[in-house]
Amino acid sequence: MSDVQELAGHEVAAWIRQHPEFLQQYPDLVQSIVIPRSTGTTSSLASYQLEILREKNRDLSRRLQDLYGVAQQNEQLTRFMHRLTLALVRADSAADVWRTLAASLTEDFNASVVRTISFEAVAGLEQEPWHRHIARDSAALASFRDLIAGGDPICGRLNPDKQELLYGPELASQVQSSALLSLGSAGLLAIGSHDANRFYPGMGTLFLDLLAEAIPVILSRHDT
Repeated sequence: MSDVQELAGHEVAAWIRQHPEFLQQYPDLVQSIVIPRSTGTTSSLASYQLEILREKNRDLSRRLQDLYGVAQQNEQLTRFMHRLTLALVRADSAADVWRTLAASLTEDFNASVVRTISFEAVAGLEQEPWHRHIARDSAALASFRDLIAGGDPICGRLNPDKQELLYGPELASQVQSSALLSLGSAGLLAIGSHDANRFYPGMGTLFLDLLAEAIPVILSRHDT
């Protein structure tokens, strides 16, 4: 008997799927159908459908809110990049370019630590604690070879050798995530954060890519 009932129910369901207009022709039937709930209670088909629509609407609202948040972040980054580019172009010397870059990333981009490495000596930056001059072919940069050769920005927790060279033993343990990028023939830039989730593998790097393209061009206007 149970097999017959199951087969009959299956056939009814199949027929209704093939004739969805059937319930439109018999609206009273829609109101009389009850839907079992996980809580043990029942509700009408219309109420059940309304609840499904409400849940879909809530899900859509959450997605729209997420997209709105991403759009706001992108707008902020775009404005920041525009202001930074203008400030870098207005710099009077190579030293001012590097100083403007470090200051803007620290103050406007809320970086916990900024470190820069130039392949050529830059007059006026000899005493700056955030800047180092290391020749491009120096053995100290052996672990950076792939990046220097044109590799993509590195985001996340850096290897200990990179971490210590960039931040020094006093800060290496405090920086939990970094964005590290090559500035072409100019040098390297590291943006460090105390937040382990600030920079992570797989994150978007458009902003970093734009920096990597713009800074060498701007520096080429000045003699180091």
